[in-house]
Amino acid sequence: MRQIVLDTETTGLDPASGHRIIEIGAVELLDRKLTGSHYHQYLQPDREIDEAALDVHGITAEFLIDKPRFSEIAQGFLDFVRGAELIIHNAPFDIGFLDAELSRLNPVPGRMSDYASVLDTLVMARDRHPGQKNNLDALCRRYYVDNTQRTLHGALLDAEILADVYLLMTGGQTALFSAAGEDASNGELVKPHARLDISALNLVTIEASSFEQQQHEAKLDELDKACKDGSLWRRLQE
Repeated sequence: MRQIVLDTETTGLDPASGHRIIEIGAVELLDRKLTGSHYHQYLQPDREIDEAALDVHGITAEFLIDKPRFSEIAQGFLDFVRGAELIIHNAPFDIGFLDAELSRLNPVPGRMSDYASVLDTLVMARDRHPGQKNNLDALCRRYYVDNTQRTLHGALLDAEILADVYLLMTGGQTALFSAAGEDASNGELVKPHARLDISALNLVTIEASSFEQQQHEAKLDELDKACKDGSLWRRLQE
């Protein structure tokens, strides 16, 4: 199963008012594992950026002057998401902007629904945590996902964080990779990172104390309550 966790940044809130996408970030999951492949692109919107939007993402018009327009990267982006399930937090916002960008192309290549299905993690979170805050920051706190680097919104960083949240929220776990890989700052597809090889390391085994074991069990109790299918650790022990 191929899934693409996606986020965008924009010049404002309403594509019907002519606001445009200025950043696309997406990471790939294959059978619920991060592959290391991702897509990242800044875009020239040919319009001003609302002050409120600038306060959120910090992307300036000056920074975007030499960036490509959506029409120049559309085919590569559609090829990356084609046939996948898109995982998006508050999907109507991002899909609305992407459909608006596609509608400006000549010829119009269709809508996002022609290329990929969509899963909205905001709807999922509201169903699992009714009456609570379910924005991405709140979900990070709830599922203990580190978002300390998120001082401003950024499409690729938010996509990476959402991938962690989604896997934890649906009872899975993220995979560890080495830091090797190719740069995708210009919209290039990145080859999967090699898995970290620890076979040659001389590792020392340190047994958990009684107190640490109690804390571990308490944390698993929390995960059992938060995850629909219970914690993966306990299911593996069955």
